[in-house]
Amino acid sequence: MNSEIRQLEPKQLWNKFADLNAVPRPSKKEERVIAFMKQFGENLGLETQVDKVGNVIIKKPATPGMASKTTVVMQSHLDMVHQKNNNTVFNFDTQGIDMFIEGDWVKAKGTTLGADNGLGVATIMAILESKDIEHPAIEALFTIDEETGMTGAMGLEGGLLTGGILLNLDTEEDDEIGVGCAGGVDVTATRTYKEEETPEFKIGFNIEVKGLQGGHSGMQIHEGLGNANKIMNRLIFDGFENYGLRISEIDGGGLRNAIPRESKAVVAIDAIHEDAFLLEMAMLSNTIKKELKTTEPDLDIVISKTETPKRIMDLGVQEGVTRALYAALNGVYRMSADIPDLVETSNNLARVLIKNGHIKIACLTRSSVESAKLDLANTLRATFELTGCEVELSGDYPGWTPNMDSAILKVMAKLYEDLNGEKPHVAACHAGLECGILGQNYPEMDMISFGPNIKGAHSPDERAQISSVQKYWKFVLEILKNIPEA
Repeated sequence: MNSEIRQLEPKQLWNKFADLNAVPRPSKKEERVIAFMKQFGENLGLETQVDKVGNVIIKKPATPGMASKTTVVMQSHLDMVHQKNNNTVFNFDTQGIDMFIEGDWVKAKGTTLGADNGLGVATIMAILESKDIEHPAIEALFTIDEETGMTGAMGLEGGLLTGGILLNLDTEEDDEIGVGCAGGVDVTATRTYKEEETPEFKIGFNIEVKGLQGGHSGMQIHEGLGNANKIMNRLIFDGFENYGLRISEIDGGGLRNAIPRESKAVVAIDAIHEDAFLLEMAMLSNTIKKELKTTEPDLDIVISKTETPKRIMDLGVQEGVTRALYAALNGVYRMSADIPDLVETSNNLARVLIKNGHIKIACLTRSSVESAKLDLANTLRATFELTGCEVELSGDYPGWTPNMDSAILKVMAKLYEDLNGEKPHVAACHAGLECGILGQNYPEMDMISFGPNIKGAHSPDERAQISSVQKYWKFVLEILKNIPEA
């Protein structure tokens, strides 16, 4: 499996990526990949340690003539987002990623690819294994759980690293040099409700929203992509007044950092309104598809008759929750006034689960301004508390403040222009990078982020551009040759 991937250039990088993608590595379940990386370092005879939270640190001395250069920390995260299409049969806990080549792109068969951040990990592995690549002393830092809380970066103690420069390999545009990022906080609303027996005069329907692109809830939040949870709520919002619609269950979205692609609901309506309900749903579905035809050409909304559910949720709670979901902001809240075209603050309405008397609504709120992040989180908190939910703010992590006087930034900007004949795009991003957190314990470390072109991260459409990886690899090698003196 994946033999054609191993023939791509640069072979040393793609082979390490194939090795890594054979190891299941979901966030919060990184035991196997931690052991894999520890063995990798030990097999090379390099100083290798696993810290108390599970981060792996591998140290390699400088090559001849490079010992006077500043020690470099090369950093990527081991975990990957596990998402698959509904019709894909795949077990992330036991199977390696099945990859294939399509034109200039490497993709996975119906699942996320793991290029985020596996290509960064593979890059560092290739450098550690190499015998002919010039580089200063390297401290390779492989963090865990970046995708669902950044607990690896948060748990990294001061003093474990001595490097003066950190190269974070987790950016997804090859012409971009990252100098800042957004912080984030999880907003989770929960409550219980009473279930009632479904009256005999009602009939059951399944409502399914599918075919959306999904994607990264930070980097793609401004692209106008459809949110399955918002679409589902729009479909059922006025259902009680018009057709006696009652909710039995809703299951929409998944991970907080992925824009929801799918949602399913089981509802009951008054049998007498069946024809009117189906007509209205068809009209509303067509309206929504027209609105999203440019960004979501494959959106599909399926309404199908099913066995009448035995129990439905309390009407008062239903009315309150559907209104709260309508009111809850999803998407861009504010653009940056200081950095052109940068999303400052946003929210992803990531997960809606209503079933068996329990409600859970999960959001990820991001901002490059700490006060704005808290402001939007409190806006969501107030929205859900008004309908009787308990709201918890958790997993708070800071952003990374840009340093435009960075020494490594000046080196890399010149190298990029020399290699490619054009200036790089020096920018902050709306994703969560670990640099801000790592900087808390290593405040003097000069940090930068870059990487190859990766599209559709956090979705089954994730893909990595082969030609871009080649361009990025050459950039990496030149950077390591030109690290400033200590």
